Amino acid sequence: MTNTSPMARQKVRTAIFPVAGLGTRFLPATKATPKELLPVLDRPLLQFAMDEARAAGIERMVFVSHPSKDAIERYVHRDEKLCQQLREKGKDSLADTLDDNAIDPAEEQAHFVMQPEPLGLGHAVLCAVDECLPGPVAVILPDDLIMGQKGCLSEMIEAYERGAAGHMVATMEVGRDEVKSYGVLDPKGTPVGQMVPASGMVEKPEPNEAPSLHAVVGRYVLDASIFDDLRNQEPGLGGEIQLTDAIAKGVERVGLAGFRFSGQRFDCGSKAGMLRATLAYAGQHEEYHPVLEEHGGMKLAAE
Repeated sequence: MTNTSPMARQKVRTAIFPVAGLGTRFLPATKATPKELLPVLDRPLLQFAMDEARAAGIERMVFVSHPSKDAIERYVHRDEKLCQQLREKGKDSLADTLDDNAIDPAEEQAHFVMQPEPLGLGHAVLCAVDECLPGPVAVILPDDLIMGQKGCLSEMIEAYERGAAGHMVATMEVGRDEVKSYGVLDPKGTPVGQMVPASGMVEKPEPNEAPSLHAVVGRYVLDASIFDDLRNQEPGLGGEIQLTDAIAKGVERVGLAGFRFSGQRFDCGSKAGMLRATLAYAGQHEEYHPVLEEHGGMKLAAE
């Protein structure tokens, strides 16, 4: 029998970034620029996600991209020529920032795989299987920007290593009229701190059928068995391979828990969410406070 106690749990070493979506809600901006590279002020969404993974101790980042989005790979890797040109012009600080943001192949690993067709989040995760290090994996959706004192993934991995559930999903409470836009946790038992034990999840339920108001957002820590379940997963809602369905399939074997993270989540897959994130991020930097005050006193306290 396999030992599934927390003491035997392997370290989470890999983070998967599904970035193959075409960003149609942001057209025409995304005609030439991948949505993951759209900036919150001067910081692309993808950079927030990469930094969150780094802070959580991730060793390997696997980007599941689309052939038309080669700009993501250019962004992720270091650009020695550009940094040299900046340094020659005396812009050392800017060159240092670019170097720090990019993947340093001597210290970090970045792998790219392609998802040519939009066959669902579950399919995107499965595309990464051959590039993942052994053990559980994290999944980060850059569209879900989570700002907080501590990174959401750092919080989750710390709790995951102490907990008994093999699958963990980030959750937040939403209004009943909003549940149809999310996967929703089916809780069981009593929450323990930030952990919500669950018997399963329901994908985009009708408001009167939702088992709870605990909505799943774009952070997951998953037992490695998720890949076997995805291989055998039939298409679900919308004819796509749903990650939610594969997680539910493994609940009885490995367990499932929701994690109520401490940060604030912004849905940057929508224009309104992107604007909210930009205002919140600007509010954390004093240099932008005069601008916010000019437009309705929108200054937001830095966290």
